[in-house]
Amino acid sequence: MTPPHLTDLPIRALTVDDLRSCADLSEDRGWPREDHKWGLLLAAGSGYGIDAPDGQGLAAACVVTSYGHRPSGPELAAIGMVLVAERFARQGLGRHLMTYVCDDVLKGIPLTLHATPYGRPLYEELGFDTTGRAEMLRGTFHGEPSDMAPQAADSATVRPASGEDIPRIVRLDTEVFGTDRTHMITRLPAFADRLLVAEDARGELVGYAAIWPNMETHVIGPLIARDTAGAQALVTALAAVTDRPLRTDIDVRHEELLGWLKDRGLDSVAFNAVMTRDIPGLPGDWTRRWAPITVAAG
Repeated sequence: MTPPHLTDLPIRALTVDDLRSCADLSEDRGWPREDHKWGLLLAAGSGYGIDAPDGQGLAAACVVTSYGHRPSGPELAAIGMVLVAERFARQGLGRHLMTYVCDDVLKGIPLTLHATPYGRPLYEELGFDTTGRAEMLRGTFHGEPSDMAPQAADSATVRPASGEDIPRIVRLDTEVFGTDRTHMITRLPAFADRLLVAEDARGELVGYAAIWPNMETHVIGPLIARDTAGAQALVTALAAVTDRPLRTDIDVRHEELLGWLKDRGLDSVAFNAVMTRDIPGLPGDWTRRWAPITVAAG
C-alpha cells in the first residue's frame, strides 16, 4: 500500500536556487548530475518539486518548458527531467507530480515529452500517445577526408554565429519548430560552447546548430538543417572544436544521418519514445529538425 502521507506532500515551484538539489536528485537515480543543463531548464522553464519528508533534498522533480503564445496559454509545453528519489520510488510520487503538472498546471495545453521504456506506461495512463522516436548516440567522432572536401556551389557554408544572426536564427527556428521559443534560443550564445549557422549561396540562413558541455561529453543540439548534407556539415564543424565524446539525439526518420554518424564513431545508446498529448504530433517541419537542444525541453 502507498503510504498516504507521501502522495499528500505539497508540490512547489522550483527556482535556480534549487539547482544543486536537482543535480543531487539526478545523481541519486544514477543519472549524470548535469548541473549545466539543469541551470538552463530552471532559468528558461518552470520547475516543480516535492521536498523530501526526511529533509534530505528533493523527493521528486520535473521541469516544464513552454513555447508560443495564445490567449489560453502556451501553444506547446515540454515536460522533462521527471525524477523520483530512489528511497521514495514506486510509492506514487511520480504519478502524483505528473498528474498535478499535466492536469492542473497545464490543463488544456498541448504537451510533449521524451519517455524512457520505464516511464512510458505512466505517461500512457496520463493520456500521452507515442508519435515518434529518437535515438541517442554517443562516441568519439572520427571525420573522414571527404567530410572536409571543398563544398559544392549549391551547398551550405558553415560559420560561427554572430550577435546579428540571433534574430535570423529565431525566425528560422520558429518556422522549423512550429512555435516560438525565443526565450530558449536567445540563451544559446551563453549556454553553448559554440553556435554555428549555415547559409546558402545567396546568404539565406538554412540551418544552425550548437554544441554544449554536459559532464564529460559535448552535446550537439539543437541541429536544424535544410538537408542531410547541411546537417553533416554542421556536425563536422562542431566536432572539430572538441576532444570530448559527442552525444546527440536524432529523430529516427533521419536514417541517412544516423548511418553517417555511426560510421564516424558514434554508437547507439538508447531509444526514447516521443510522446504527445492533446496534439497528434509535434508541430513544424520534422524534415529540417534533426536533434533537439535537449530531450528534456522537447
